[in-house]
Amino acid sequence: MTKDNLKQSNEMLNKTELNDAELSRYSRQILMPDIDYAGQLILSKSHAVIFGLGGLGSPASLYLAAAGIGKLTLVDFDEVDDSNLQRQIVHRENNIGQAKVESAKQNLENLNHHICIETISEKLTETEIIELVKNADVVLDCTDNFTSRFALNRACYQAKVPLVSGAAIRWEGQLSTYDFRKSDSPCYQCLYPEDSGQELNCSQNGVLSPVVGMIGSMQAIEAVKALLNLPTLTGKLMIIDAYTMMIRTLNLKKDVKCKHCSDE
Repeated sequence: MTKDNLKQSNEMLNKTELNDAELSRYSRQILMPDIDYAGQLILSKSHAVIFGLGGLGSPASLYLAAAGIGKLTLVDFDEVDDSNLQRQIVHRENNIGQAKVESAKQNLENLNHHICIETISEKLTETEIIELVKNADVVLDCTDNFTSRFALNRACYQAKVPLVSGAAIRWEGQLSTYDFRKSDSPCYQCLYPEDSGQELNCSQNGVLSPVVGMIGSMQAIEAVKALLNLPTLTGKLMIIDAYTMMIRTLNLKKDVKCKHCSDE
């Protein structure tokens, strides 16, 4: 990070009031009693880290930027490909061949210049993930593989940072928030043990474009609620079948035998 970017980041996160331009821009959110001026100020001072700028990370990043989250850190080591554009809506045709984080940053800055955006375009070690996560207020898991999901689960659990996890494939999607600020929150391994077996991904099984849009947008909502200490899907798993337009919400309890978060 350059000195100018560091200064901008510090100014964002240490601000004590919203300026006139921000008051106008976020007026529709400020009108909401659950957010109000105080809540919008909290959002403007918050730091969200988004892992994965693909189908889920695209709508999530767009809505968090639009909502005025003060600092976004974008993490992805892939480049934009033409096959991405079917669902990864933060990228454009002229971004093909560009690093996804740089493409996303460029388009998010065109959406909202009031926020600070940092990028990491390399594959992080677990130690580096832990260092990054402990400085975040909320983390969004928008990745598409178990290895990354388990690493983020461990890092957020260790740092006691809320983790908003989404997934989508074909017509289906699921969403939950693991709020490790709460002692009774389950973790990702309570849902999927690390040795649970082979995973599915959209590159092999396909996915309908609006399905990732639904889940990614909901991840942004959950992240905003976590930042404002409003009720989230902690302890619940939302499952969406876009083919039938049926939504189920299941209770997800902490597994007392979980190898990761169990008190035993």
